[in-house]
Amino acid sequence: MGRLRRLRRTTPQRGGDAVRTNRRRGAQPKVVALGGGRGLSASLAALRRITGDLTAVVTVADDGGSSGRLREELGVLPPGDLRKALAALCGDDEWGQTWARVIQHRFQSQGELHEHAVGNLLIVALWEQLGDHVSALDLVGRLLGAHGRVLPMSAVPLELQALVRGHNPDRPDEIATVRGQATVALTPGEVQSVHVVPHDPPAVPEAVEAVLDADWVVLGPGSWFSSVIPHLLVPELRDALMETKARRVLSLNLAPQPGETDGFSPQRHLEVLARHAPKLALDVVLADQAAVPDRESLADAARRLGAAVELAPVAAPDGPRHDPELLAAAYDRIFRMHGRIGPWR
Repeated sequence: MGRLRRLRRTTPQRGGDAVRTNRRRGAQPKVVALGGGRGLSASLAALRRITGDLTAVVTVADDGGSSGRLREELGVLPPGDLRKALAALCGDDEWGQTWARVIQHRFQSQGELHEHAVGNLLIVALWEQLGDHVSALDLVGRLLGAHGRVLPMSAVPLELQALVRGHNPDRPDEIATVRGQATVALTPGEVQSVHVVPHDPPAVPEAVEAVLDADWVVLGPGSWFSSVIPHLLVPELRDALMETKARRVLSLNLAPQPGETDGFSPQRHLEVLARHAPKLALDVVLADQAAVPDRESLADAARRLGAAVELAPVAAPDGPRHDPELLAAAYDRIFRMHGRIGPWR
């Protein structure tokens, strides 16, 4: 915790006095959302509808697709999940939707550009030009008119490793080590635990500060072992999540993920989260009401983490994904009902 406290003293506050003044005048809740991939994008698309003070802290362990190729060739952070978060923060006006489509566009060719995303190339180019991850992402956010800020959780690319029981179907009781986020996400067998390499990665100071200064921290939804739990494996970020005065809400997935959490009940998701961060307490667990067959078991698992369960219809009617309007309504209700009496109420 000593290193974390030094960060708090030495990291410059961006407009801290103005932020505190705005809160007294009735500013919106300051929200930090952690995750990666489509799950984080769903959360951000909802949260930008209810607060203008939003920060995304994004996992940097991706090693597949365009991100994996850029990471291997240039030694950079994987930009893909950062790009998706920026796209999710684009507004619903013509400017925002145009830029969201542009940065998500993937080239189709017979050459080296095949399947590279425009936004990935733009982000990496600015990293090389500016020599600073945070400044480059802030600049992309301004170009897009993003309704929030996007930060990587660590300044170094991470390798995700998982201990998996039954990865080899011929030896169902054997525990093997599976390496790489893309492989872990689709692994056969049962994931027992995950860790990252390096084992003590540095957190981005701005991400730590955002968590410490938040009113609400939102974790999930998303791939449980490869997008949600990795934030708890960065020591400074995990310490900030435990030390922050913010309320913490965990948003559960609509269904188990084939491979990674196949067969998991909602309460099983909470149990594996607790194994990776035993001292982390939560305030609210949000779940889709149609995705919880055993409400009492989920309530018991949530109580062990200090949390209440909120059930709400958050699934889109046309498929297994979160509806941004419904999810926004659920978050808004949670912030109003479970938050301390704040100036945004």
